[in-house]
Amino acid sequence: MLKPHVRIQLLRFAVAGVAGLAVDVLVLYLALALGTGFHAGRVLSFLSAVWVTWQINRRYTFDAAADSPWRQWWRYIGAMAFGGAVNYGVSAAVIALMAGWPAAAPLLPAAPLLAVCCGTLAGLALNFLSAKFLVFQR
Repeated sequence: MLKPHVRIQLLRFAVAGVAGLAVDVLVLYLALALGTGFHAGRVLSFLSAVWVTWQINRRYTFDAAADSPWRQWWRYIGAMAFGGAVNYGVSAAVIALMAGWPAAAPLLPAAPLLAVCCGTLAGLALNFLSAKFLVFQR
């Protein structure tokens, strides 16, 4: 069973994740509208989302705003890299599966959104543990 303060952190982390998901989707669709492909747009959108979630998590989830922002940012990027790889891999797999599955044709306009959502869920637990124990350890 999770301790009450860990449950609160997990809830705040999830709220930060929802904000990050919104940024992720918005930046991806903006990048696609500007002509980048899905994969390049996904890298840009993921990095944007990581920056937003770092800002929220350092101030509210883990109360670590007093730490050196520069050092903390690089630790956060490093800690999120594996979760990001899982996130990216799942989102790329969703795109590939939907593109190759004729029954998914009606959903193709929403494929980037579905892919980002699936990737985000896949990386959530791994990213929480990485943030809690590697970046914002207290």
